[in-house]
Amino acid sequence: MPPQWRAFSFGLVTASASFGQFVFSPVSGALIDNFGWQTACLVFAVMVTLIVPLGWFIASKPLAETNKAAGDETLGVMATLREAFSHRSYVLVVVGFFTCGFQLQFITVHFQRYIVESGLTPQVGYWAFAFVGLFNVFGSIFSGWMCSWAPRRYVLSFIYFARAMLTLVFIMLPPSPFNAYMFGALSGLLWLSTLPPTSAMVNQMFGAGNFGMLYGFAFCSHQIGGFLGVLLGGVLREQFGSYDASWYLSIFFGVASALITLPIVEKPAPKRVAAAPA
Repeated sequence: MPPQWRAFSFGLVTASASFGQFVFSPVSGALIDNFGWQTACLVFAVMVTLIVPLGWFIASKPLAETNKAAGDETLGVMATLREAFSHRSYVLVVVGFFTCGFQLQFITVHFQRYIVESGLTPQVGYWAFAFVGLFNVFGSIFSGWMCSWAPRRYVLSFIYFARAMLTLVFIMLPPSPFNAYMFGALSGLLWLSTLPPTSAMVNQMFGAGNFGMLYGFAFCSHQIGGFLGVLLGGVLREQFGSYDASWYLSIFFGVASALITLPIVEKPAPKRVAAAPA
C-alpha cells in the first residue's frame, strides 16, 4: 500500500477480524450450553482447518516503486535489531504495547467469570463480549482514519487512557446487563484500535522492508502482556477472592502507557534518515 494508506488499511483488516468475534462469541456460548465445551472446541477446530487452504491464495508481492517510502529497503537482521532497540521511540512503542496485551487477554479470559460472579447470567457475558467485536469494527476503522492525519502518538495515548477510565467507571458501577453491554460496546471502540497507530509508527521509523520483523517484536511484547494478564488475573483472583486487584492493575498499566507514549518521536530512525536518498 502507499505510505499514506498503510495505517487505514491496517485498521480495515483489524475490523474484519473483529466482526468474527461478534459472530462467534454468542455461537460459542450456544455450543457450550447445548453440547459442552469439548464439542464447541471441535467445531472451531474444523472451521479453522477450513481456513488453512485460503493461505495459498495470499501472494506477497514486492513493493511497487510508486508505493515505496524512504527507509522501505530491507537491512540485515542484526543491523536492524541493533538500530531498533537503540531507538528510544521504538522501545517506548514496544513497552506500551505490553499494556494492550495485558488488558485484552485479561478481559478475554476472565470477563465471563467476572460477569457470573457479579450475579449476572452467562448470556450477558456472551453478548457483552460480542459487542466488543462488533464495535471494534468501527473503532479500528476510525483509528486507522485518525492516523492518516493526526499524530499517531496522541491517538495511541488517548486509547490507553480511555481504556483505563472506562475500566474504572465499569467496576465502580453496580453490576447490570446494561452496564455490561455498554462496557462491551465502549471497550470494542478501543479494543484493537491500538494496532493502526502502533503499526504506523513502526513503519514510519523503519520502513515497510523491516516492518514484519520489528512489528513482530512489538507484538511479542503484546503477547507477554497477554500471558501475564491471563496468569495474574487467575492468581490475584485466588489470592484476594475477587478480580478487583486485576482491574486496578489494568488501570495502572493503561495510565502508564498513555504517559510513556507521549514522548515518542514520529520520524524515521536517525540512521535511516542519513541513509535515505536525497
